[in-house]
Amino acid sequence: MTIRKAHYQSGLGTILAAVSDGAVTGLWFEGQRYFPAAAAAWDEVQDDPVLPKLFNWLDGYFAGDNPAVDFPLAPQGTPFQQRVWSVLRDIRYGEITTYGAIATSIAAQSPNGRTSARAVGGAVGHNPISLVIPCHRVIGSTGSLTGYAGGLDRKTALLQLEGGR
Repeated sequence: MTIRKAHYQSGLGTILAAVSDGAVTGLWFEGQRYFPAAAAAWDEVQDDPVLPKLFNWLDGYFAGDNPAVDFPLAPQGTPFQQRVWSVLRDIRYGEITTYGAIATSIAAQSPNGRTSARAVGGAVGHNPISLVIPCHRVIGSTGSLTGYAGGLDRKTALLQLEGGR
């Protein structure tokens, strides 16, 4: 898989987009936790056909809209991470959930009927396609804003943008 990158300037900082084979594989704020070390070696590109759709989505999102995702996503991760990220995609714009609620949802599908909120937190934190796969909509069980790889200031701003807090 050949990964290529492009940059997007948002009001919350520069965002690195990674694309491969016509799909978005990553979306990170520059310098955030779990930023891919390999990104420095990826080729910069502006002509990938998925980028205009992604950048239009980002324009709409940061304008306060809830744009439809009309481009393919291909996050790379373990089967457990994929399950968590699938649940994240179901969290509606402007709504929030907790790590524990996600763990309960995934446990219902698990052979042993258990999943820890801590394991969910690890998968949420390693979400490679932030914003589009909305990990910022997950909060602690007490309502606290915890664990956003892009920083709690950005998490707060994103939730305020969506009208959820």
